[in-house]
Amino acid sequence: MNAVAPETRGTGAVVTARGLRKAYKNKVAVSGADFDIGAGRIVGLIGPNGAGKTTALKAILGLTPFEGQLTVLGKDPRTQRDELMNDVCFIADVAVLPRWMRVSEAIDFVAGVHPRFDRAKCERFLANTQLHPKLRVREMSKGMIVQLHLALVMAIDARLLVLDEPTLGLDILYRKQFYQRLLEDYFDEEKTILVTTHQVEEIEHILTDVLFIRDGRMVLSSPMDDVAERYTEVLVGADRVEAARALKPIDERGLPFGKTVLLYDGVPQTQLATLGETRKPGLADLFVAIMKGTYA
Repeated sequence: MNAVAPETRGTGAVVTARGLRKAYKNKVAVSGADFDIGAGRIVGLIGPNGAGKTTALKAILGLTPFEGQLTVLGKDPRTQRDELMNDVCFIADVAVLPRWMRVSEAIDFVAGVHPRFDRAKCERFLANTQLHPKLRVREMSKGMIVQLHLALVMAIDARLLVLDEPTLGLDILYRKQFYQRLLEDYFDEEKTILVTTHQVEEIEHILTDVLFIRDGRMVLSSPMDDVAERYTEVLVGADRVEAARALKPIDERGLPFGKTVLLYDGVPQTQLATLGETRKPGLADLFVAIMKGTYA
């Protein structure tokens, strides 16, 4: 499937990439990727293992050299990383906090390294939890660690928040709490969130834009509203399958009782409605369809 041309956001773009490329000795991790991320957006960067997600994030954060053009908040991550980090916050797996660290020490550390950290705001958030200053990470449940991470992050007035599998290993309740807190207590129209995750269904409802990456290339770059307009699923009976296939679906899957679901790209919904029940595909189903063959 061909990639959608990135939406032009003009000078308001937080991230702009053209021909972004990163090669290691035995593999090209990112291969000529083009994409834009606008201000005040929540963007999901989604792809299979090894597709280039983490490498793209590292380039954005100035953590790895790369080829091509990349600007983040108007700066070059290769040469202006120190200045860039004043406006950027990054979180990976929440399990990375040292187990010996106390709550007070975590606050002191972030206050010492990030100039836009608001200690009072962090302490106000923690006042509504069971976390007290002397509590060590090893004494916390996973949910409490999530709360500490959130308090530290939301007290940083960063223009760009980058999340790389931030809820890895957490159960569904804590995953939902993580994203709900971000929406309620952190995100606004002046901030941008870029998140990678394997739990596509759990973030679908909060995303404004989606990037699908496969084999180092962006195969979909689109606002969620445009995705809803572009793709349609049709549930058809056995008697209509051949007629449905004639309209060249990009994917199909069988269901019990002789039913088939076919996925179309750009075919008018009024035309598809004559074949059966139409609906908008979930992001997970769309992802599977576009990535078919990746795991072969």
